[in-house]
Amino acid sequence: MIVTLIVICEVAFWVLLVGGLALRYLAKMPRLGAGVLLCEPLLEVILLVVTAIDLKNGAEPDWKHGLAAVYIGFTVGLGHQTITWVDARFAHRFAGGPPPVRPPKYGTARMLHEWRTAARWITAAVVAIGLLQAAIWYVGGDGDVGSLRSWQEKMLFLIGINVIIAGSYTLFPKKAPVAEREPVRVKR
Repeated sequence: MIVTLIVICEVAFWVLLVGGLALRYLAKMPRLGAGVLLCEPLLEVILLVVTAIDLKNGAEPDWKHGLAAVYIGFTVGLGHQTITWVDARFAHRFAGGPPPVRPPKYGTARMLHEWRTAARWITAAVVAIGLLQAAIWYVGGDGDVGSLRSWQEKMLFLIGINVIIAGSYTLFPKKAPVAEREPVRVKR
């Protein structure tokens, strides 16, 4: 049941996103579109409540409950950025908006971009770890919480990977090709 609800929440996320943006840009109803977009956090609340009820009713905590916590964490950490990313592309494609801003390619700007991206993923992982820990405490010593702890380990691994990627751009910044760095000088 939990996996089905996660799939339903994911599909509903995209339906609400496209519906909200269509109302905003195609139907020229920006307030109604914003209202539809603001309904998206309700999906995570529903998933959290159903997962808690499932555990309360005596379900053994397993990978599905962990997946629900991870899904909520990722929505918290990455949901806003995903909506912003899709909004910029939708506005450009359907409403004559400016082209979406591309991430910087080189130097300090790229390093900062990578650290901001890592911060979003780390936020997602930390929220997931917190929800998983709350589920572990909720279940108590009576249940087998190994699968929930396994999800926590995966989230710690995810944090490590993001720190390594962002750190690599700090230690080894990508430099612009010579042709882009220096203007061409013509001899007279």
